[in-house]
Amino acid sequence: MEVAAMRSKVTFQKNTATSDKYGNHKNAWTDYYTCFATIGGEGLASSKEEQVAGTTVEDFSMTVTVRYCSKAAAITSTGYRVIFMDEIYNIENIDHLNFKKRALKFMCRKERR
Repeated sequence: MEVAAMRSKVTFQKNTATSDKYGNHKNAWTDYYTCFATIGGEGLASSKEEQVAGTTVEDFSMTVTVRYCSKAAAITSTGYRVIFMDEIYNIENIDHLNFKKRALKFMCRKERR
């Protein structure tokens, strides 16, 4: 793993339940962990076009590689997402890279708004 390539700042957000002053519960995204990462495959061969509701839209995917730490190891694909350059990416898969506890690779897909 080349540390010099980790020059892109990413933020992992966690989906948490919050309550308002009346006691109503709702889901909200809160910042969980911010670090520097290596971004791979963004906008290259991993992007493709697909038909959605009669229109052609681009479908971007990328990989985010971060150094291993206890906060990064606790991230799951169901309750977390990635913010990179003010864009939202859903985590689809997590690769622990042979469980050597050196790095984690997150496969992400851009969320359409």
